[in-house]
Amino acid sequence: MQNRGSSIQKRRIISRRLFILASAKILLFAGITSRLYSLQISDREKYKILSEKNRIREWKTPPQRGLITDFYNKILANNDSVFQVHLKLDEVKNFDKTLFRLRNIIGLTDKEIKKIYKKKEKLKPWDTLVISNNLEWSEFSKLNLYLHELEGAKPVVSSSRYYPYGNDLVHIIGYVGEPSLVDIERLEEIKENLVPGLKVGKSGIEYSNEKLLIGKYGIKRYEVNSSGKRINQLEYIKESQGSKIKTTIDLELQKFAQELLVDKAGSICAMDIYTGEVIAMASSPTYDPNKFTHGIKQKDWDKIRKDPLKPLINKSIAGLYSPGSTFKPLVALAALEFGTINSEKTIRCKGHKHPYELYGMKYHCWKKEGHGYMKLRNAIKQSCDIYFYEMARKLGVDRLSLTATKFGLGNSVLKGVMGNEKTGLVPNTKWKKNTLGTGWVLGETLITGIGQGYIQTTPLQLCLMTAQLANGGFKIYPKIVVDEKNQDSVENIKYKMAQAALEMKEEISPIRRVEKIFKIGEKEYTPLFRNPENVKFVLEAMFGSTNEIMGTSYASRIEDKKYQFAGKTGTAQVKKITEKQRELDLDISQIPYEERDHALYIAFGPYINPRYALSILIEHGGSGSKTAAPIAKKLFKLIIDRHELREKEINKNLTKA
Repeated sequence: MQNRGSSIQKRRIISRRLFILASAKILLFAGITSRLYSLQISDREKYKILSEKNRIREWKTPPQRGLITDFYNKILANNDSVFQVHLKLDEVKNFDKTLFRLRNIIGLTDKEIKKIYKKKEKLKPWDTLVISNNLEWSEFSKLNLYLHELEGAKPVVSSSRYYPYGNDLVHIIGYVGEPSLVDIERLEEIKENLVPGLKVGKSGIEYSNEKLLIGKYGIKRYEVNSSGKRINQLEYIKESQGSKIKTTIDLELQKFAQELLVDKAGSICAMDIYTGEVIAMASSPTYDPNKFTHGIKQKDWDKIRKDPLKPLINKSIAGLYSPGSTFKPLVALAALEFGTINSEKTIRCKGHKHPYELYGMKYHCWKKEGHGYMKLRNAIKQSCDIYFYEMARKLGVDRLSLTATKFGLGNSVLKGVMGNEKTGLVPNTKWKKNTLGTGWVLGETLITGIGQGYIQTTPLQLCLMTAQLANGGFKIYPKIVVDEKNQDSVENIKYKMAQAALEMKEEISPIRRVEKIFKIGEKEYTPLFRNPENVKFVLEAMFGSTNEIMGTSYASRIEDKKYQFAGKTGTAQVKKITEKQRELDLDISQIPYEERDHALYIAFGPYINPRYALSILIEHGGSGSKTAAPIAKKLFKLIIDRHELREKEINKNLTKA
């Protein structure tokens, strides 16, 4: 009985165990089946995407910037291929180890390693870090060979900005660099294209035309193996290039202007007196913009930043200077326009021993022995300060300010195209009261009349002033970028000027007035004068200043009618001259550089049928007649020789339009 009971008990235990084991098997099988169902049916799309993500890698490539050219389509800002290495931080398990391997493969220096760590601190865990953006081909090919050992590393063939005429155009074209937070917030286009390797404009046309130049990023998709090594390219959505920007600059003229400024600090501006096209805008000293593209070295940056001649400043638009005697033609015009003085009015200049006196203050002429008896034409021609003191006193600073502002002084010339352009200052009684809290004194009017005192202008403003005098006294619209959709021929501009002058003489009918109001987009070449004869008088006096004996720039004249030009010299004091210094009459070489006067010159030519105006400023150059005017002589020959070529290009552009 015991044996039988024991046997039954054993069978029950075995059966129970078999049941448990079978149940466990069923549960395990059900779990596996459920998981397989989940993987293959329910979450099929999810794991397919994850699988594709492991198999397919996507790289965003920076957009290609639009080209910038001169007036004759010579490329001033180009794109060049560069080799880079990027690191996707979310794919890197051990950053230090990966960076150590990269260091050995592409030869990173200790300084570069420090910079990389600093960059990494500013990035988010899923961002892409640019390790090097300008590799040699040997380094790039070596990187591809060891790519399977470098988790998250990506070799990238990208484009980089290159300036073939770097130093000659840096103040116009500008340069590019990595986008800052300010850049990203400034433009939506930068935010949309924020991919590793993106470079954006930092100054000049590169900065002001960023929307047009930036383009659109591209996408490259590759199939990779389990080690992340590329097997083949699946898709390439090519990055789109930004729009082309054509400037009004003549490259050959610009290069020559920069050559004339070598070893000097200053500016040369040249402009078409009808179209307002800036054909040259040189500033010296300069620097190489190509050094900024991949991040400038500290040594190079310190050299540029600490240079006492300030190469970072575009002196043509951001340098503020007293215009000196180059302001006198405008003072004379204002006096004639307001009827303050008659051109036959005679004033005697007696020299240093008998200066112009006002309320106990003495105001000297630049000529020690004096000019003698002067009429207005000779006063302009020989730049007699005494004559202009008296004329300014009678005219008054407020009326002078109105004329100066009308002719472009105290205002932006290029209207935001160059981001760092300054407006300058044309003072008047209201300005002084509001700004300095004191009243205007008559002595300040006298020194304003010879272009000194509070008045501050840029060289480009002086060029515009000269252009608007040279075209007969009509408002023009300066530009440095060609608007191919809105171009006008010189003949049409002259016709509009003539019509505007006629309308000044006649009472405009109500119908004509309504027509003018609704001419949307049409430029009005407004006359800036009351009597055109006054403008002619001033221009003729400027001719005498350059082409007649006793004229201040007579030594720089050109007798050939083809190249003949008219102009006005200027010498702007940077420090008040004491009586002792006046008596010593020191040579320029005996005066410390920073205390020397600025040398200026404005001109237009050819004198018969003028077409171009220019302004020249040499910082601490001493005399305008000895330093600035001779530069104009060299420059005008090239300007006139290239005129026919420019006319052909203008006609070609008008035909296209």
